[in-house]
Amino acid sequence: MRVELSEVALDVEVSGEGPAVLLVHGFPDSHRLWRHQIPALNAAGFMTVAPTLRGFGTSDRPEGGPEAYHPAKHVGDMLELLAGLGIDRVHLVGHDWGSGVVQGLAGVVPDRVRSLSLLSVGHLGGMRAAGWEQRQLSWYMVLFQLAGLAEDWLARDDYANLREMLGEHPDAESVIEPIRTPGALTAALNIYRAGLPPEVLFGAELPLVPLPKLPVMGLWSTGDRFLTEHSMAATGEFVSGSWRYERIEEAGHWLQLDQPEKVNELLLSFLKENS
Repeated sequence: MRVELSEVALDVEVSGEGPAVLLVHGFPDSHRLWRHQIPALNAAGFMTVAPTLRGFGTSDRPEGGPEAYHPAKHVGDMLELLAGLGIDRVHLVGHDWGSGVVQGLAGVVPDRVRSLSLLSVGHLGGMRAAGWEQRQLSWYMVLFQLAGLAEDWLARDDYANLREMLGEHPDAESVIEPIRTPGALTAALNIYRAGLPPEVLFGAELPLVPLPKLPVMGLWSTGDRFLTEHSMAATGEFVSGSWRYERIEEAGHWLQLDQPEKVNELLLSFLKENS
């Protein structure tokens, strides 16, 4: 369904009854990323809320440059969405950029969060602690800062470079389709331009705020081409509450599509433990 917020309208899938679980996708996906998790969570007695973030899929793409897509804007959208649905307390689950968004949300309203599940992307401190190996894998984040050049390179030859970058993504073609709309690729890239400027990864290391005192689970997959295991495992050093780390074999970056049954099993055990 389409949900009108104060600044944007988002494409959102809401289903099931019970304790609420907010499922937040990353680049360059939509709420369809969670299509294998939603039925399993609903069947286990959870309500699921899966939005497509501003700038992605068929959700609105506001004008105003990168700042209109700052992670804080996404956090604000999620707060407004939950309020509109009458949800007071919620389990947070995020993948890729969605992990950053739910971490920000947990930091703003920790008293309203039951648990925090981070898929693929951990705390920024963990990424920094992963050192040179992680910085090598993060090369594309610098490319994405180059407005115009990044769009041209990714879209060249019918999005051949974006298709190669997505690699093993099971939904590569359906993900690329909405990006063909004029302005859509820039909107999707703007979350990097606003939220991860080069100074974040390569500038002087400033003190980082740990995650609030909540149950936190991190899931990393052995076939992830963008993130090292250390970047997730080291997240435990930035967790104030309990920490659980799970390593998923035979899955790429989009682990919830590659190993849905395993991801569902881990999510359900963690959510039930903390409901």
